[in-house]
Amino acid sequence: MRTLFLPATLLLAACSPEALSDMADLPTVETLTANDPYAAERPIGWQPLLEREREPADHRMPYGEGEEQYGELWLPEGAGLHPLVIMVHGGCWQASIPGTILQDQLNADLRQRGFAVWNITYPRVGHETGTYPGTFTSVAMAVDHVRALAETYPIDLDRSVIMGHSAGGHLALWAGARTQLPDGGESLASQDPFLPGGVITLAGINDLQRYNAEGPGRCGEPATVNTLIRADARTGDPFADTSPAAMLPLGIEQVIISAELDPIVPASLGQAYAQDAITAGDTVREITLDDAGHFELIDPTAPAWAVILAEIARLTAE
Repeated sequence: MRTLFLPATLLLAACSPEALSDMADLPTVETLTANDPYAAERPIGWQPLLEREREPADHRMPYGEGEEQYGELWLPEGAGLHPLVIMVHGGCWQASIPGTILQDQLNADLRQRGFAVWNITYPRVGHETGTYPGTFTSVAMAVDHVRALAETYPIDLDRSVIMGHSAGGHLALWAGARTQLPDGGESLASQDPFLPGGVITLAGINDLQRYNAEGPGRCGEPATVNTLIRADARTGDPFADTSPAAMLPLGIEQVIISAELDPIVPASLGQAYAQDAITAGDTVREITLDDAGHFELIDPTAPAWAVILAEIARLTAE
C-alpha cells in the first residue's frame, strides 16, 4: 500500500443528448469489464458483486421533484446521534448502468457499525435532465438535503463525510468544492452549501480533463465526459466549474484512494490529482492499494475496506 499524506500547512458542450445514439464509444456494463488486463490478479469483478444479496435501506425519499432526485437513508440501531456518510454511486455518469445498488454492500456494513448513510442518486447521461447542469445541481440538492434529514432523523451533521466511487468520486469531490465554483455562466452553487468534514474518493475521476486525455476509454471518455459537461454547447472552459482539479485549492480535507489493479480509473490518475491538490495547498491523504482493482473498493469483504473504514472513522471522529 502506498500512502502520501501532506497537510496544507507544510506546502503552502459536449454533443447534444439527441446525438448520444450516434456515439458508439459510450460505455456499457460490458465495456467496463471486457478484456480486463488484471482480471486474473484481483479477487472480484463487477458481476459477482452485483449478484450478492442486499439488505434494504430504512427509508427512500425524494430530495427534489425531478427525475432521479431521491436518496436512500440507512439508519443504525441505538440511541444518540449517528455519524453520517453521504454516499455517491458511480457508473460512468450513465443512466444505463446500475445506480444506488452499487453501494448497498457498503451501506449495510456501515449501518451495522453505527454509521448513518444517505445514499443518493441523480440524473445521468441518458436521463432527460442529466448532463450539465442537471447532474450537478441535483447532486448539490441531495447533499444539502441532509439538513432537512437531521430535523427528523438522528444524524450528526458535525460528524459527516461525503464518499463516492469512480464517477461518484468525481461528484462527491465536486460537491465538497462548491465554495470554489467560479463566477459567471450558469450557476451551480447553492447559496449555503453543506460542507462535510471531508471527502473520500474511491477510484474517483477527480480530474475530468486529465481523464479525457489519459483515461483508458472504459467509461467512453472523452465522449462521455464531453457529453456530461456539454463541452461543445458552452462558452469558456467547460472544466472550470465541473472538474475538481480545475477548482483547486478546494479548502476541504480529501482522501484519494486508488487501486493498483484498476483498469477503469488507473491509480496514476489519483496520484497525479493528489499531488496537484497538495501543491495547491489542500490537506490530502493519497492511498494506493496494491492488491485491489476497481470493484474491491466497494466490496466490504475485501481487505481494502478496512483501510477505507479507518479513513471514514478518522474524518467523522468527535
